[in-house]
Amino acid sequence: MSDASTPGGTPHLRWTHRPSLRRPTLLAAFEGWNDAGESATTAVRYLARTLGATTVAIVDAEDFYDFTVARPHVRLDEGQTRHIDWPEPRIEFATTANGRDLLLLSGIEPALKWRTFTAEIVALCRSLDVDLVLTLGALLADVPHTRPVRVTGTATDPELVAHLGFNRSRYEGPTGILGVLADGFRTAGIRSASVWATTPHYLRETPSPKAALALVERVRTLLDFPLDVTELQVATDAYERQVDEMLAGEDDVADYVRHLEEDSLAEDEDGAADTTPFEMPSPEALAAEVERFLRDQQGNG
Repeated sequence: MSDASTPGGTPHLRWTHRPSLRRPTLLAAFEGWNDAGESATTAVRYLARTLGATTVAIVDAEDFYDFTVARPHVRLDEGQTRHIDWPEPRIEFATTANGRDLLLLSGIEPALKWRTFTAEIVALCRSLDVDLVLTLGALLADVPHTRPVRVTGTATDPELVAHLGFNRSRYEGPTGILGVLADGFRTAGIRSASVWATTPHYLRETPSPKAALALVERVRTLLDFPLDVTELQVATDAYERQVDEMLAGEDDVADYVRHLEEDSLAEDEDGAADTTPFEMPSPEALAAEVERFLRDQQGNG
């Protein structure tokens, strides 16, 4: 959509209104490669819902998505009128209890034209005078579901690294849209950092409210605003109970999780993981068993 009156010259955004903001922080997360256990997108959407966010703009999906992969959905309005919902990222606006302005961006990771998409988000940030961007991600790792979630933060700007207590990013290898966005923000002179949580690889298809809670709490601490996280705490307790019940009847998986717990404790104590060889059940077998159990639990209410 091209509109010369669009704030900041952002032709791929459909604006509902332009809020009056005071150097807001942008929080962003995308489904897919960057979002193990749906943790990052759950965190951003929980923040948006809990803070009563309202939509200010929608990214036009036409140029950025392969609709045979990210398919639009048909729904009936009051059982009568058919509507098509397109896989379009949304930018929402909220103000925290202590007066901090937030913009919240979430959606499916784009499949096409990442440089154009990045330019659009950079232009959005410039037009709304965004002071800081925090991208949220989650990755699969050899971690047990029973231990506290490990959350790490990275940034490229030395002053921001020092201010937030993060590490300077030294990653080399394949990247997702978060990495491309980070490079775009750096080039544009917009301060940005990335916060990542780890989730158990043996639960790779299972949503993790525990990791989402860890991300929300880290954001709440970094930006220093109050937030009720009771709903995520309750979901985390239920998630841990369900997985524990499954492991009680699966000796191989339980043994593997205990080995991960020992490694985690060793790392906490002296920074060195146990390197004792351990024959792990295949990831496919682990994931299939856990997913079967959780589906059964859901079916039983």
